[in-house]
Amino acid sequence: MKLFAPMLMYIFSLFAAAAVASGCAKDTDSPAEQSAQEQEDAQSPEPHDSCILDAREYSGNATYYAADGSGACSFPKSPTDLRVAALNPQDFAGSAACGACVEVDGPDGSVRVRIVDLCPGCEPGDIDLSAEAFAEIADPDAGRVPVTWRFAPCPADGPIRYHFKEGSNQWWTAVQVRNHRQPIATVEIKAGDEAYQQAERSAYNYFIVGDGGMGVGPYDFRVTDTFGQVLEDRDIPFSPDTWADGQAQFPVCDPALGAPQN
Repeated sequence: MKLFAPMLMYIFSLFAAAAVASGCAKDTDSPAEQSAQEQEDAQSPEPHDSCILDAREYSGNATYYAADGSGACSFPKSPTDLRVAALNPQDFAGSAACGACVEVDGPDGSVRVRIVDLCPGCEPGDIDLSAEAFAEIADPDAGRVPVTWRFAPCPADGPIRYHFKEGSNQWWTAVQVRNHRQPIATVEIKAGDEAYQQAERSAYNYFIVGDGGMGVGPYDFRVTDTFGQVLEDRDIPFSPDTWADGQAQFPVCDPALGAPQN
């Protein structure tokens, strides 16, 4: 899936870097010579159990625009939640960043925003905030300020949701995952007794299987986040331009405990 390649490549590279930094024992050390801390490190969880969605801290400039929650990610307007932003093309990663949250640190404070749009004119590392979010980190009169930012869990309430695109039918069906705490890595779909099929993420942030035909439904979904955590929902009814609740939400990531928590 070409659209996921940029995002997944840096996630895998971060896992490798985390393994190098974990303080593994040298080949010449015997188990008896390992310190208690080294032995504890050797038994630490796999990298996807870490609370760090992306260990990198990004640097760039922040600007602002008249955001309403809609945009290239095909989310609806969210007038009661305008802590949103548009991301530069490189980090937007062909819509793979849609629905993810980032923590932005500016001259006067920090704010957590949800990615809902693409900023075509932004350079790598840049982020275009809603006017409301920008005001939380800098004086709006400044217009453009240097910032650092990093991916962070979203404050999602309730289960994940599935939204079927308007115009969808049994011969062409596009579905979007909404209200997810962590960024979505993959979506697999099946109908009836068929095997799961991996869907491709479109540039407009909907998932489509093969030539698009998924039948009349209901459908089963298997959704994987960037931690490798999986949610499975069965018998999701089909209806175009409507949404349906799943059964669960991805676990909360508690930095104090160092791993996702149920």
